[in-house]
Amino acid sequence: MTTKAYAAQTAGGHLEPFEYDPGELAAGQVEIDISSCGICHSDLSMLNNDWEMTEYPFVPGHEIVGKIGAVGERVTHLKPGQTVGLGWFSQSCMTCSECMSGNHNLCATAEGIIVGRHGGFANKVRAHEGWVIPLPEGVNAATAGPLFCGGITVFNPIIQNNIQPTDHVGVVGIGGLGHMALRFLGAWGCEVTAFSTSPDKEAEARELGAHHFVNSRDSDALASLANSFDMILVAVNVELDWDGYIGTLRPQGKLHIVGAAPSVSAAVFPLILGQRSIGGSPLGSPATTATMLEFAARHGIEPVTETFPLSKVNDAMEKLRSGKPRYRLVLENDLD
Repeated sequence: MTTKAYAAQTAGGHLEPFEYDPGELAAGQVEIDISSCGICHSDLSMLNNDWEMTEYPFVPGHEIVGKIGAVGERVTHLKPGQTVGLGWFSQSCMTCSECMSGNHNLCATAEGIIVGRHGGFANKVRAHEGWVIPLPEGVNAATAGPLFCGGITVFNPIIQNNIQPTDHVGVVGIGGLGHMALRFLGAWGCEVTAFSTSPDKEAEARELGAHHFVNSRDSDALASLANSFDMILVAVNVELDWDGYIGTLRPQGKLHIVGAAPSVSAAVFPLILGQRSIGGSPLGSPATTATMLEFAARHGIEPVTETFPLSKVNDAMEKLRSGKPRYRLVLENDLD
């Protein structure tokens, strides 16, 4: 059956109605009837071929929510009618050491759902059952899409770094990623400090879960926080005063980067002498994603979203280009 979608034919091109035949449903795959799909900045980067790996025609979309419409042979844990979500990865090998140890997101051959194949700006999409996660009761399906990329991107470091409720964590950037990090960390029980170049975001940062707010352009304020944080989560894609932020870490503290900053340059001795570390992570495994959804349901956590019909996808992409979303954009499927 033909899949209806919106695709660009060239780098940076307009998204136009597009149809394709996905072929037979493979063993182990499920087909999702899409109800909504979030828009991530990665969709814009892929549309523009910023990472030089986009194939055209290109159908963006990797923050997908919908219902199972069909299941292939050997699918064991999903059934038609279930409400599910799907993020950046559509499958992994399931046999390498990373997959076998539960770190499927680190699989060297994991398939990105918009890398070499068509994504979720469509009425249907397919993926391996292992990466399709049921939504638990209490998660709002209408706003859940961004959890499957932005949400797991900021939740995974909490798990990977064994962050405790007694820890003090800083979040750099209050945007599409950072606002969800504040909500998760506040509910986790941490003492949370928000860093932003926008002083007018202080009140909202506190509403989202921050206990403290720092203007990240204030070098004196940054210096006054020496030896304060167990983790700094960087959720922006710009160059920072890396040495300044490393200086705010406690011994064994971690500077964890999830925003695609161009580069990191830091003095070595503060890392060595304080046993501090710099790291990052790509999204999270299916198990960690399921844990995130259960935690979100328990604490009523959802992204702050704006909604567009899929037919207005180019208007939504233009708003993303402008840098003015608050804070995530979601497309509602209005294809026949």
